[in-house]
Amino acid sequence: MIRALYSLATWLAQPLLRRKLRRRGQAEPGYLLAVEERFGHYAVARPQPEGGAPLVWVHAVSLGETRAAAILLAELRRLQPGLRLLLTHGTATGREEGGRLLQPGDVQVWQPWDSPAVVRRFLQHFRPDVGVLMETEVWPGLIHEAAAAGVPLALANARLSERSQRGAERFGVLMKPAYAALAAAWAQTEADAARLTSLGAPVAGVFGNLKFDA
Repeated sequence: MIRALYSLATWLAQPLLRRKLRRRGQAEPGYLLAVEERFGHYAVARPQPEGGAPLVWVHAVSLGETRAAAILLAELRRLQPGLRLLLTHGTATGREEGGRLLQPGDVQVWQPWDSPAVVRRFLQHFRPDVGVLMETEVWPGLIHEAAAAGVPLALANARLSERSQRGAERFGVLMKPAYAALAAAWAQTEADAARLTSLGAPVAGVFGNLKFDA
């Protein structure tokens, strides 16, 4: 019931998102770029990895997360030569920074709005082999649809403040299944790990903050 109400709310909110993007775009034109990507409509094709390597989807919502993702991406490329990157963002600054991380054959698009039909179009179009969400990007609809499509998602450089933990617990019927559906989570601190575990996230380790290495 709660999931259905959330899905309805995100569907109804799409016109509001369009209006918000138009207004934001007056000050930051980057928000007017490829707006339809946010709703699951793409002018770019699925990246084609080489030699059996995977298509890795990394979601870094903004500038800081994108800089942290750079460290992770460098290691992934070392371990998996030939991989292709699908990079998504929520902000114009994140997208601008992310452009510097792309190599030939990679693709960069906006994060899909967290509505079932939109997320399904995103997953069906790009068919990622695995996804990595940076830091706090736990979206119930996205994680549910990825699990249904057989796309494992991990939470990297994960952090969760006490305030965010209380908020997630308040909506536990919606959020706890999302955390529990992650394939793995790598926390920044032991305190983050404990809070993530309390919500059902499968914490696999504590590795500090990647931003300090960026």
